[in-house]
Amino acid sequence: MNRLQRKHIVILSAVTIILLAVGLYAIFGSSGKNDAFQPQEEFRLHPWISIHIAGIDMSINRAVLYLFMAAALTSGTMIWIARRMTDRPNKIQTAVEVSYDLAANNITRGNLSDPKLARRWFAFIATLFFFIWFNNMLGYIPLPTSHEKINIFGAQIPALAIYSATANISVPLVLTLVVFAVYNIEGIRAKGFVGYLKSFIPAGVEGPARIPIFLIEVISNLVRIISLSVRLFANILAGHLLILFMAGGLVVLLGLAPLGVLTLLMAVPFFLFEVGLVATLQAFIFATLTSIYIGGATAEEH
Repeated sequence: MNRLQRKHIVILSAVTIILLAVGLYAIFGSSGKNDAFQPQEEFRLHPWISIHIAGIDMSINRAVLYLFMAAALTSGTMIWIARRMTDRPNKIQTAVEVSYDLAANNITRGNLSDPKLARRWFAFIATLFFFIWFNNMLGYIPLPTSHEKINIFGAQIPALAIYSATANISVPLVLTLVVFAVYNIEGIRAKGFVGYLKSFIPAGVEGPARIPIFLIEVISNLVRIISLSVRLFANILAGHLLILFMAGGLVVLLGLAPLGVLTLLMAVPFFLFEVGLVATLQAFIFATLTSIYIGGATAEEH
């Protein structure tokens, strides 16, 4: 099949889907439409247990529950595997060992050339990687945590829904602020406060040019807070919204119930793509950038 034939098939398929959608809408009208459906409500944090201490909202909500579950799974999995290590590992132990090797060699030692520095920060970087990974993976397991209710024999039961704590900007932002503090403190510890500030100016830059270069580097350093947190938040949120719309949200908004058969078929590969690649990739990128930032802050030439 040549390139032109593939192009024609893609165009023909797209036109067919559009015509089918128009035809179904003409036949069934607005069947299935629900004007009260608001997709953003799936990500709004409704307090379950209201807690306010010194004016700070510390209420227990959906995101807090997922964070607790991710922390428990991260700690529990590693402790459970550590106590059952054998010379002939089973599939679970093998998977954990491969993940451990990825965190130790590719992410940490691959970006921190100093062995002592790599040993010091391996636990922190590996914890970030596994904690974010468990958070992301939990986000694709349907759990009864939705604010929506379904009626089962008169009982109002929470509907099953997928949600991830990392799809809320506050969680990636807090993780990013911890990373920001860590690598700047490590840089100051390694070079001293003045020496660390001087390292913001590249070698060879002299004279008045040092001032604007220094300011640019400071801004670049601060922008990492936005780039690191938004990257994780936006990718996970976009994936969940895409699955939500394909699995039925789009049908409810458009009021075209028969189209749900087609969109549900499209939701399955999107779901598998998110679970199989995006969840792990985003955890890997966050942990890798953390190790790069620590290595850059302590390097002789920053």
